[in-house]
Amino acid sequence: ESLYRVPSAITYTVRQLEESLGVSLFSRHGRRAELTAAGEELLREGRHLLQAAGELEARVKRVATGVETELAIAFSDLFRADPLYPILQAFYRESFGTRVRLLREVYGGSWDALTTGRADISLGAPGDAPPGGGYVTKVMGTLEFAFAVAPLHPLATLPQPLQNQDIMQYRSISAADTSRNLPPRTSGILTGQDVLTVPDMYCKLQAQIGGLGVGYLPKSLAERYAALGELVILQVAEPKPEAQSFLAWRSNGGKAQQWFIKQLEQLKLEQLMM
Repeated sequence: ESLYRVPSAITYTVRQLEESLGVSLFSRHGRRAELTAAGEELLREGRHLLQAAGELEARVKRVATGVETELAIAFSDLFRADPLYPILQAFYRESFGTRVRLLREVYGGSWDALTTGRADISLGAPGDAPPGGGYVTKVMGTLEFAFAVAPLHPLATLPQPLQNQDIMQYRSISAADTSRNLPPRTSGILTGQDVLTVPDMYCKLQAQIGGLGVGYLPKSLAERYAALGELVILQVAEPKPEAQSFLAWRSNGGKAQQWFIKQLEQLKLEQLMM
């Protein structure tokens, strides 16, 4: 009834399908017919295939109307992910049908992801943009840094401001740049200084709290843990300069990207910082 076809037409179609597959899909007992194990598998997997075919058709139509099938957003390891979730909820309510991927990038990896096509949007790309173009940038704000060590670290007892020759005697903690094609960036490491490289800013923070080494942290982050007594902020003779943080996006984006840019432009740097 739901197919608007007579039973004999359906029986004929099923027999053709069985012949083409070379298996029995139904076991027949008089007027009754029950699915075989092969028939149940075909039904189960066939539903998945039909759904996938429908999704493919919808994605093709979206491409034709200027809506991306996928969108990758890279965000700095200095940022928390949770401020992005309300934006994603609103995005899904718009029914774009675009699949979104979030990528966490460290330092120059934020630019690398954008320029190599791994990401369509980069949130919190730091410092100078690489040459080449093909993208648009907007300043989000300025990042300030503070030199911080564990309270029991030997540097905490020296006169301030600390000189470079004092600092270089102790291990620096560095978050590994995730660039794949652009030259990796480093900052705050002195020539000849021992370095412990960790995956991201959170690991760097924990390593410095644990006394494994020293280094610069975002000022707001360092101040928070200094207030808890887990870090000590020290004055240095040659401090790390401030750096701008950018929202950047590829200039050939579609409607989904344009929607995201409007929302991300409203975020404040302090909302995102760890």
